[in-house]
Amino acid sequence: MPSAPRLVAAICLLVIAFLVSSMIIDNGEEGKDYGAFTTVNMIIGLVCGWMIMGKRVGRGWTGAVNNGLTGIAALVFWGLFVQGCNEMFRLAMRHRYEGPFDALISIFQIGIEYSQFLLAPEILWTLLIGALIAGLATEEAGRRWR
Repeated sequence: MPSAPRLVAAICLLVIAFLVSSMIIDNGEEGKDYGAFTTVNMIIGLVCGWMIMGKRVGRGWTGAVNNGLTGIAALVFWGLFVQGCNEMFRLAMRHRYEGPFDALISIFQIGIEYSQFLLAPEILWTLLIGALIAGLATEEAGRRWR
């Protein structure tokens, strides 16, 4: 059911996904075509904010911070998984795998490789501060607009 906290959480994670995706592109390989990387991550942020953070409102300020951290963790997990699947399909279409199990295992290997981009200090700070702001803003929206 639509509510103000769900909307606020979705918008917060959408913005965080946009910022982090832009930072990853800036820190990434020069001249690489990232395609719909930012758009896909923003959609994941929207869904994670709506479905995960939006329904966990009303548990106090400590719960709000935990809610923000949970939302960011879900955003990072699903972002790595979806981008890993996308890269696996791209490589599978070029016949890079010997069988289906090699392709499935490579999803997680690619996700681990992509997680190395998240270890830049500015990205970690953006994720941490974004989690705090998203959690507190969602909690405040839940208190104001019941």
